[in-house]
Amino acid sequence: MNKILLTAMLAPAALLPGIAGAQSAPAPTTVEPLVPAAGTVLDVSAEGRTSRVPDLATIRAGVVSQGATAAAALSDNAARMQRVLAAVKRAGVADRDIQTATVQLQPQYRYGENVPPVITGYQATNTLSIRFRDIAKSGSVLDALVAQGANQIDGPNLSLDNPDAALDEARADAVKRARARAELYAKAAGLRVVRIVSITENGENAGGPVRPVMLRAMAAEVAAPTSIAPGERDVTVNVSVRFLLG
Repeated sequence: MNKILLTAMLAPAALLPGIAGAQSAPAPTTVEPLVPAAGTVLDVSAEGRTSRVPDLATIRAGVVSQGATAAAALSDNAARMQRVLAAVKRAGVADRDIQTATVQLQPQYRYGENVPPVITGYQATNTLSIRFRDIAKSGSVLDALVAQGANQIDGPNLSLDNPDAALDEARADAVKRARARAELYAKAAGLRVVRIVSITENGENAGGPVRPVMLRAMAAEVAAPTSIAPGERDVTVNVSVRFLLG
């Protein structure tokens, strides 16, 4: 989307002293008319974009356990999570890419009509946030986690590990698009683009993360191997460019 604003540049008013009159009367002043400067200002907003294949997948894998008591639910959950964590590390995921995201312990209730709710047990949840730097292997790692007791998987969030180069490409594309649009308007107005007066960056989108897709699996239900397709992400930058036309 491009926004265009075309305005004429005006020089500041010049104040010139008038001819001195009688001593009893103040000296009159005259104001020179506003004189257009030798140019016209054109403001253009443009979006530049480029595409990249995501190289980073962030997935949340967790264990949900039930128990008759809070201690039993939490103990069972901790034991299963230890097996899941060990499987993550065996898969070669570095410690810096593993982070505890959620630890919860909640009572479970049975509700009846006109009676107070009754606690029937407890549910413990422990969730890891895992960054996969090799997206092609992330599916097989998830299968291994489910085999070790993970029964809750959310994701993936696909993004770029280092988006700087892609953002710079998008910036260059945005300025190129703005310049082309300025040339079009200048030609239509019988003018030419003299120079760029200013460039303002209004925002950027580094290509991620996307909104997570919810995936849930039980170990007994896993048959075919899990696969994750990274696809492509658009990296965009929005700029406003002011041109001087002459």
